[in-house]
Amino acid sequence: MCPKAVRKKKTQTHSEWSKARRPLRIVPLHPAARAAATGTPQLTYRGGPLLSAAEVFTIFWGKAWENAANATVVQQMNSFFDFVLTSSLMNQLGEYSTGGFTIGNGKRIGTLNLVSSEPGSTLQDAAIQSMLQKEISAGTLPAKTANSLYFVFAPPGTQVVDAGSSSCQDFCGYHDATAEGIFYAVMPYPGCSGCEGGLALLDALTSTSSHELCEAITDPIPGQGWYDDSFGEIGDICAWKTKNLGNYTVQLEWSNSAGACV
Repeated sequence: MCPKAVRKKKTQTHSEWSKARRPLRIVPLHPAARAAATGTPQLTYRGGPLLSAAEVFTIFWGKAWENAANATVVQQMNSFFDFVLTSSLMNQLGEYSTGGFTIGNGKRIGTLNLVSSEPGSTLQDAAIQSMLQKEISAGTLPAKTANSLYFVFAPPGTQVVDAGSSSCQDFCGYHDATAEGIFYAVMPYPGCSGCEGGLALLDALTSTSSHELCEAITDPIPGQGWYDDSFGEIGDICAWKTKNLGNYTVQLEWSNSAGACV
């Protein structure tokens, strides 16, 4: 559940990220162990693209998602995106409309249980990018548009690794952009206390997913959209602060206009 101004921003610790002035774009473990920042957060627009009407395509990678319990989670997460993309949360993000981008409602445009390959016990970010490029080229995934956002869910038992950091050790999710401009978010299975945050499985997934969804909309190329050099992205400022929205648990997001997590 954290954030990015250079393309890849994850090093070993949050304090190191801060010192290197690299953009935050991950969900940290609970409780969030972040370097102390002083002052009041103020996101500023850096001139990059925003997602005006997010087109989310969910990808559940691996046969493990086909068993009964996990298949239920797939259905629940797809229902969550159907709800949240037209919810008051999208209205809330409207305050960050700027630079020719007007943020409004989005939609889930499809889902895929990808079983033609398996992610394995360790899944590198490079392999995720390669999978997205391959499946888009093959037509298995829809071609990217200016609003495309591919959400990749790793199955139980798979540890996601990015730039030397690992899920359930350093982060619980992240978003990024490939060199070709494919915007994506990665959701490791929350199989540890640090990524459950005291929440039920579904609530942990919807909370971290809402964190990365809002960050990907307002800062799809980490550090080039709405960003704060000291505090990170819209979700990082409010990590692990949640509220109920409809039947779901979502994370609070920073509001410049309110000067608070709302």
